[in-house]
Amino acid sequence: MTDSEPVRCPWAGSDPLYKSYHDTEWGYPVTNDTRLFEKLCLEGFQSGLSWLTILKKRENFRSAFAGFDIDRVAAFDEPDIDRLLADAGIVRHRGKIVSTINNARQAQKLRAEFGSLAAYFWRFEPGAADRPTDYSWDTLRTIGTAPASVALSKDLKKRGFSFVGPTTCYAFMQAMGMVNDHMEGCHCRAPIEAQRAQFVRP
Repeated sequence: MTDSEPVRCPWAGSDPLYKSYHDTEWGYPVTNDTRLFEKLCLEGFQSGLSWLTILKKRENFRSAFAGFDIDRVAAFDEPDIDRLLADAGIVRHRGKIVSTINNARQAQKLRAEFGSLAAYFWRFEPGAADRPTDYSWDTLRTIGTAPASVALSKDLKKRGFSFVGPTTCYAFMQAMGMVNDHMEGCHCRAPIEAQRAQFVRP
């Protein structure tokens, strides 16, 4: 960070792609089903890897997985799995690839039941009493799960989803703006809080 740059959460680092993601995406409320599905899938792919690795491959993932269109991914079959395993532009992990296709099929069911993925996911938004009172970096860096992410993980697994553990679900909740975990003093925290105050939950 230079003197001319705004204060950011330390995890944003110095990579321009990472800083842009921090400044314009992470923590802002999302209701678009395609983007929600993408975020959930990419958090699953990130398991065991750095998020920056996934971010640098995100456009490749979008190309390989039909823009994360739920219905198109749900229709993927064995030749698609073979194609994806041969694609050096993504993370070639058979379990995660198969999981993404399976999760698309489960997402279709969620959408049919709740009207949208957004309507389903936002039901798990934690109340103020379940959120930290201290948003310092020292505190935030120790939070990897929350009761809401445990509940979301349990419900998704019951519905047949995979690669959706409590830590993955919490990272998803952070990314899609269900919680605002930008640290106190970060230039994004106040604008996101203002947006969340005006945000109409689906």
